[in-house]
Amino acid sequence: MGTTKIDRTRVAGTALRLLNEVGLDGLSLRAIAKQLDVKAPALYWHFKDKQALLDEMATVMYRRMLDEDLPGPAPQSWQDQLLAYNSGLRRALLRYRDGAKVYGGAKFTGTDHADGLEGHLRTMVDAGFELWQAVRTGTTAYLYTMGFVSEEQGVRPMPDQRREGFDVGERAQRLAGHPLAAAAGSEIFDHYDERFEDGLRLIIAGVEARYGVR
Repeated sequence: MGTTKIDRTRVAGTALRLLNEVGLDGLSLRAIAKQLDVKAPALYWHFKDKQALLDEMATVMYRRMLDEDLPGPAPQSWQDQLLAYNSGLRRALLRYRDGAKVYGGAKFTGTDHADGLEGHLRTMVDAGFELWQAVRTGTTAYLYTMGFVSEEQGVRPMPDQRREGFDVGERAQRLAGHPLAAAAGSEIFDHYDERFEDGLRLIIAGVEARYGVR
């Protein structure tokens, strides 16, 4: 092994590259150490366990999202901000095999998210939301996005791949005796981009109706 100098960000970046090859189940500190040409114990100076590594990986994913998926100034309306942030989050997660599993439940290791969160909450409060309403709106949209991407990656581990067993035509043949269920397959297992945005707009319409803020 070499004496390559490593830091948390570099380890997380290497882990994200390896993630696309082996998936979350195959990701280990030992495999990452091999990629970095260091001994595995060296990584424990930076991460006490795999969850600590996942937290740093999620933080790097968020920083990249800010740079690559949310360019320019934030939209002015809370509706457009909700659409822009969650669409950007989905794009960021889809870059990585098991991206939603890595990101979900992680604890950011920095405060990079604070500016964006503060700004979005301010937009919503200024629009007439109570703070708790703004928080519930944001977390509901976030949970929708995480769940959607998790299911999407279960069918398509990477955007250009499709897991065996999710052929819509073959499914329709198996369910020929249930015509509505058979026809629903193209909506359940295809058209992800359109379905995702439509779902966000359904959430926004529901928020407007329930909280009376437009």
